[in-house]
Amino acid sequence: MTITLAEEITLLSLDDASGSVKQRQLVGWAVAGGILLELVLAGRVVVTGKYLELVDTSPTGEELLDGRIEVMQTWMRGRSKRRVTDWLMKDQAKAIAAAVERLSGRGVVVEERRKALGVFRVRRYPEADGTIERALRERLASVVLKGTEPDERTASLVALIHAAKLHGLAFPGRPRKEISARTAEIAGGQWATESVRSAIRDMQMAVAAITVVTVATAG
Repeated sequence: MTITLAEEITLLSLDDASGSVKQRQLVGWAVAGGILLELVLAGRVVVTGKYLELVDTSPTGEELLDGRIEVMQTWMRGRSKRRVTDWLMKDQAKAIAAAVERLSGRGVVVEERRKALGVFRVRRYPEADGTIERALRERLASVVLKGTEPDERTASLVALIHAAKLHGLAFPGRPRKEISARTAEIAGGQWATESVRSAIRDMQMAVAAITVVTVATAG
């Protein structure tokens, strides 16, 4: 089964025991970035510098992406281009839910609902099929830990993980310094088109900005 970059990041973030999303805020940025990169790779969106253009609204055949094309088309408000960071800021709050819903529809995770303290409704998403995540982690380990040359999709995924600083989710137990050096090398490679690289750069800027705000608020 082939799943999207956004779903892959979501799978990496789901706690095996509780089925809840770990590092939700940063994961939200990465999932939103994953959807955007999929649209770039599918030729529906072009990123040039700090701006994106929706150049093709025809369906891709992938439910998650097609839903986002509709949302983006409305968001564009007839403009030819808008800022990448503005889209990511809009989409990151809803991107995880959209990715989880797609994973649930594929039968990869199941939705469980309960009440915390008998009052608050809580949803969690334990895996129903662990083979998808195992294959995903093996693919990442092959590229990042063993030095296998990545294909475009795997390199895109590694770049997203690096941009959102999700090394610990993707490679638990491994020293971040060791992992970060390799993911940085892959993220900075010439495997991607300029449009994809621009999208990743803008996501890195957005993540850096939200991290500063989060730290300042906590202080």
